[in-house]
Amino acid sequence: MVKGLVTILIIVTVSLGSAFIAGCESGAQTGSVIGALAGAGIGQLAGGDTESTLIGAAIGGGAGYILGNEGDKVEAQADRDYLYQEMNTVMVKVTNSNGSIVQVPLRKQGIGYVGTRGEYYSNLPTEDQLRPVYGF
Repeated sequence: MVKGLVTILIIVTVSLGSAFIAGCESGAQTGSVIGALAGAGIGQLAGGDTESTLIGAAIGGGAGYILGNEGDKVEAQADRDYLYQEMNTVMVKVTNSNGSIVQVPLRKQGIGYVGTRGEYYSNLPTEDQLRPVYGF
């Protein structure tokens, strides 16, 4: 009887936890839900009473929030880095002798531009300046 009740409680807990996680908008929210669920389970196993379960949920939720929030910060910084790179990249078309076109990305650096092979141009290079390096 008790074993069946424990199984049902586990299924209900996992189901509710999944529903909460699906509604989370950030890693911090997801981390706090997962941490609280895990902490509650550990607290119940360790202490076997409501107080232990609540303490475990609180500690797990706090730890999960901290870890999830740090993950959000890393992701936000990666997004900022990507946007910065996109804003500072110019594509120049180079038409080859056979009519094919090569797109050459140039990264803005100071007042000049740097090509993918590390070459520096003091101003935005023309197609004719890039053809010897990137075309044929």
